[in-house]
Amino acid sequence: MEFPPVSVTPMAAPDLTTMLAQLIATPSISSVSPQFDQGNRAVIDQLAEWLAAAGFRVEILPLAHRPDKANLIARLGAETGDCASGLILAGHTDTVPFDEGRWRHDPFRWTIDGDRAYGLGTADMKSFLALAIEAARGLRPADLTAPLWIVATADEESSMDGARLLAELQRPKARFCVIGEPTGLAPVALHKGVMMEAVTVIGRSGHSSDPANGVNALDGMQRVLTAITDWRESLKTITQPRFAVPYPTLNFGHICGGDNPNRICPSCTLHFDLRPLPGMRGSELRAALRERVAEALADTGCSFELRTLSAGIEPFDAGPDSVLAGYLAEISGQQPRSVAYGTEAPFYQALGCDTVVFGPGSIDQAHQPDEFIRLDALHDTVRMLRQLIQRCCLAG
Repeated sequence: MEFPPVSVTPMAAPDLTTMLAQLIATPSISSVSPQFDQGNRAVIDQLAEWLAAAGFRVEILPLAHRPDKANLIARLGAETGDCASGLILAGHTDTVPFDEGRWRHDPFRWTIDGDRAYGLGTADMKSFLALAIEAARGLRPADLTAPLWIVATADEESSMDGARLLAELQRPKARFCVIGEPTGLAPVALHKGVMMEAVTVIGRSGHSSDPANGVNALDGMQRVLTAITDWRESLKTITQPRFAVPYPTLNFGHICGGDNPNRICPSCTLHFDLRPLPGMRGSELRAALRERVAEALADTGCSFELRTLSAGIEPFDAGPDSVLAGYLAEISGQQPRSVAYGTEAPFYQALGCDTVVFGPGSIDQAHQPDEFIRLDALHDTVRMLRQLIQRCCLAG
């Protein structure tokens, strides 16, 4: 669904505070738990209205399986059709669920208290979308020598289906992409990947009075846990010193098996999280997991199944030759750094963009009660984004 731009100069969108307040007031929770999951179309439609009024050509791309969820692609200036020029300012529209009883402020109200503004999505990361629009205020297509894109996605906090749709469509194409996750306005040029995997050990039930009556899956799982623990230790020898935790981490998060003390356990399932370093591939790690589990269970009589709990996120590395990382280091006065959490950066990088994660707020506030953003970060973000737009889209 495409909306033509509205010829209005100067920009007809509301002032920045109004945009921030409206975005925070519009619920758009995404969750793997259906009881919490919501659509994001109200946020997308609001952004589309503001951007069309600003002269952007706006397209809304619903997710095939969820028509109440969508991405937005907005372009100001001529589309080049390749990665040779232009800048994408990207963010996700969804938030995580919240613990209502632990908030002192209304999570759906932009509340200023001292030098902070509170609300769900203030730091992570609805504010960035309003700030990107504000940074483009007053620009006209004729002003640009390369296109400026503002992209808003669905379901970053759960399935990454919004970013996956962009990767599938191979759009938009631009030379540079900034993803406005909360980094304290420091450029983030690499992060670890995220894998969530399940191992199910399958035995055979029987009466516990005679072990020969069955094959105990818990005994098999004990061997699997030992094998994966040994693997975890071996992964620590692979290091990247730019990370605070310099090796891949593997966390046992959930285990469930059996149903009664006097019954031989027929099955047991383990869930774990693995965060690989840049250069490590999920397919290779899953193959290594399969080999180790098979070896652990070789003489037990147990079989096993492996399952990927979510599609995951590949590790990200902008690379030492990233022009954008250099621009943002100069503009922000902070050197590129690494983080342990995952973002949509690998998906934009797969589109051919020189990609960096860079936005206001702190990741320490994300997913927390009384999430907030410092008010001085708002002005700083608009100023820095305008400098970046000048370099990427206005320079002759």
